[in-house]
Amino acid sequence: MKIAVVGATGMVGKVMLQVLKEERMNITQLIPVASEKSIGSTIAFDGNNFEIVGLNKAIEMCPDIAIFSAGGSVSEEWAPKFASRGTIVIDNSSFWRMDPSKKLIVPEVNGHLLSTSDKIIPNPNCSTIQLVMVLKPLHDRFKIKRVVVSTYQSISGTGVKAVQQMEDERNSIEGAKVYPYAIDKNCIPQCDVFLENDYTKEEMKLTNETKKIIDLGIQVTATAVRVPVIGGHSESVNIEFENEYEIDEVKNLLNEMSGVTLQDAPSAFKYPMPISAHGKNDVFVGRIRRDESQPKSLNLWIVADNLRKGAATNAVQIAKLMAVYVNN
Repeated sequence: MKIAVVGATGMVGKVMLQVLKEERMNITQLIPVASEKSIGSTIAFDGNNFEIVGLNKAIEMCPDIAIFSAGGSVSEEWAPKFASRGTIVIDNSSFWRMDPSKKLIVPEVNGHLLSTSDKIIPNPNCSTIQLVMVLKPLHDRFKIKRVVVSTYQSISGTGVKAVQQMEDERNSIEGAKVYPYAIDKNCIPQCDVFLENDYTKEEMKLTNETKKIIDLGIQVTATAVRVPVIGGHSESVNIEFENEYEIDEVKNLLNEMSGVTLQDAPSAFKYPMPISAHGKNDVFVGRIRRDESQPKSLNLWIVADNLRKGAATNAVQIAKLMAVYVNN
């Protein structure tokens, strides 16, 4: 099986290569794709060196699967070109996510919806992925009416330039800035651009993508905040159910959910944190407690590595599901 990674030299692309190696997929040929400045150089993968090529060359090489992490404009133009050649495209940008003809997939949640007819498969937003991993088993059992989520998002979600900005600030270096304010020792209540309704694009991604993946009837409202953490997104979530619940049953459901790790022992100071989720593929959930101000409501805390399950790992998991169709 030939797999192309579009954006192989980027922050997410590098993690995708690492996850592909860890998952031991049957890759007969890796096709790393990057911008003009990287073409002709090589990239190491699983003990071998592979030459980086451009998009036109990659299409000519007819990959079975192409995993994109190169931005919305690249995906808009090139995903259909790859798909027209029979390549299955898994796209990490936001461009195709709300297209009604495309399935928005988190394998543990709705991977069963995939079929041979799916040629462009969007990867959901990083914050959405970890949220729906926890919401899905609870919705199936208690039926969710409303979700209020506040995120504490890593600067790695913005990219390598954001990481450099914080490092510069910590070392009193004047450098390029991607945020309008200092991020070190600060929290910025803006992830992505503001829209006409005064919510940010990130907040509306959480709202719209969650509804598309789980249930259009769920009401979702979000506040997304950038925090001075290099790796890992955290979310404080309040859930209102239609049906009554017991805390022990909630914990059992989450403990049984594939890809979710329960960390909930307050007396032992055991709860999810980005520093302990870093480099791991699971979604971690804890601080599970009844909302005493509202009936049939629950509070909990979710953490995941945004470059892993929030991007690369989810994309590779989709690739593994689609590889069955390639091999057949």
